[in-house]
Amino acid sequence: MANKMKSKGLQKLRWYCQMCAKQCRDENGFKCHTMSEAHQRQLLLFGENTGKYLHSYSKDFEKAFTDILKRQYNEKRVQINVVYQQYIGDKEHVHMNSTCWVTLTSFVKHLGRTGKAVIDETEKGWYVTWVQKDQDTLDKEKKAAKKERMVKDDEEKVRDYIDVQIELAKTQSTIDESEFEATELLKTDDEQLKLDLKLKNFNKIQESGNKDLKNVFKSVSTPSAAKEKEKVDTKRKMTALEEIMAQEKKKKKIEEDKEPKDRCWLREYIVVKVVTKSLGDKYYKKKGYVKEVIDDFAALVVMNDTGAKVKLDQNHLETVIPQEGREVVILWGQYEGETAILRSIDTEKFSASLKLETGKYKGEKLKLPYEQFSKKFID
Repeated sequence: MANKMKSKGLQKLRWYCQMCAKQCRDENGFKCHTMSEAHQRQLLLFGENTGKYLHSYSKDFEKAFTDILKRQYNEKRVQINVVYQQYIGDKEHVHMNSTCWVTLTSFVKHLGRTGKAVIDETEKGWYVTWVQKDQDTLDKEKKAAKKERMVKDDEEKVRDYIDVQIELAKTQSTIDESEFEATELLKTDDEQLKLDLKLKNFNKIQESGNKDLKNVFKSVSTPSAAKEKEKVDTKRKMTALEEIMAQEKKKKKIEEDKEPKDRCWLREYIVVKVVTKSLGDKYYKKKGYVKEVIDDFAALVVMNDTGAKVKLDQNHLETVIPQEGREVVILWGQYEGETAILRSIDTEKFSASLKLETGKYKGEKLKLPYEQFSKKFID
């Protein structure tokens, strides 16, 4: 038990043999180890190819040391001796005296020279800041920058639309700004000034105001007039964003009116899944591809597993969503029949982002629900 407890902790570095990876407890044990045949054989191997072993130990030491910097002190300024104490806490670590760096200071200067870390020397010792980023971190930063760019593009579109609306309002205004031109005031000393204010449409505004005053009680008694007045007020108070939303709603209504409720979405050479239990477990939840469309609402499906041909109604089938990066076929809508690449899937909204690969809209990005596209069959 005493021997086990002694060997469990970290022993003295002077009695450790890196070549044999053996730790001795005292000077006598280390002397016996150096005289052993196994140690002598390892020294002969080291003497045959010194550079290979030295490079291997140096590489292992640097990797284990920098892993601690990346995990615990990423982009944080820390004293190098603090990291070294954590590193040597592992009993099986690679010792520095077996590497190409004689001291810890030389290793710190190596990190600064290779650009992996920023180093600075103070009265308390050397400090290091890990700055090199791995590929996963760079990919995350690229995705975040791309997302921010897309948000900015949407904001610019809204801003451009608002500018267009402002220009339209200016052109439709009845006031002619050319009539109001500033000129110099020319008069004699005895001449008196007279201001002739001509307000356009002032009489009309007065009349409309008087009418409103007279018909206050009438407007209360007639709800239709009140509703019309509310509509006018809402039109006047409508902002640019509300106008954009109203236009989008109108477009959706028009598209819904054009599209039939019982639409046929079956197309040849698309992958589908059987969702009916009437054919038994042999075909339920199995996939196949549409070889031929029959009578618009039925199709001849060839099963992937068995190769059997089955005639099925489209109500007994559903679309198949492939993995990201695969080709899909758009089944109905504006881009019907076009091939696209699946970019990403939104499981919360049951939709996916696509990028068109064919047609005059090639390269355009769009978002469609699951039922509007299906995986393309490739033989």
